Amino acid sequence: MTTDRLPLADRWFQAEQVADGLTAITEPHVHEFLRANIWHLRGSRRDLVVDAGLGVLSLRHGAPQLFEHDPALVVTHAHLDHMGGAHEFDTCYAHPAEALHAPAPGTLRGERLTGVLGLEGAYAAELPELMVDAAPGPEFTPDSYELRPPKRWLPLEDGDVVDLGDRRLTALHLPGHSPGSVALFEPDEGVLFSGDVVYDLREGEELLDTINGAHVPDYIDSLTRLADLPVTVVYPGHGRPFGSTRLLELIHAYVDSRT
Repeated sequence: MTTDRLPLADRWFQAEQVADGLTAITEPHVHEFLRANIWHLRGSRRDLVVDAGLGVLSLRHGAPQLFEHDPALVVTHAHLDHMGGAHEFDTCYAHPAEALHAPAPGTLRGERLTGVLGLEGAYAAELPELMVDAAPGPEFTPDSYELRPPKRWLPLEDGDVVDLGDRRLTALHLPGHSPGSVALFEPDEGVLFSGDVVYDLREGEELLDTINGAHVPDYIDSLTRLADLPVTVVYPGHGRPFGSTRLLELIHAYVDSRT
């Protein structure tokens, strides 16, 4: 689809309640490779937002509910589909190994994205000309898209706790997909927000471990660490939630294929 034929989207964001107090917000007009989940967890003292989408349309405009209750934004890693809207939050948290202050160039063009991320193989071959199939507004042009650093961000280290009042989540530094990838684990409920460390895969797909900044030995260590946690449900950076059985299948398949 060429840039001058993009239809106007009726709405850019789609929200779905997936559990008590938890909503998944997605961008259905974004190609599935970049269609990341924005998780919104309600807390008694403050809310948690995990990742901030691609940043094509303002979150404050299209998903204002994210900002109603003093949100703590955690950016799991600095890829464009997870930090695109981070600049709209007063403060965000990320691991210091992620270069949020100087993100890689943002682009909605598949060929350029391949170079920016260092994609290889099937993923690179399957990307379309444009990573969106609609425009969020009449003035939008794909080449006007840019990735902006957050206004203010604070380091989130391994073991740090994000306290929402009635819920407490522990940060896990899990490098491999990127140097500073983090997940959030709620031990009392067995809930894991995994970012791109692990997500469900279709047949023939693999976790991205050859892109810029990835490191296979770290990835093996990170997934092995996850296998030892009492996880009951995974809320990933892409795709649908899944349970502990599928998590262990994905972990063992990856580790076995790389060792």
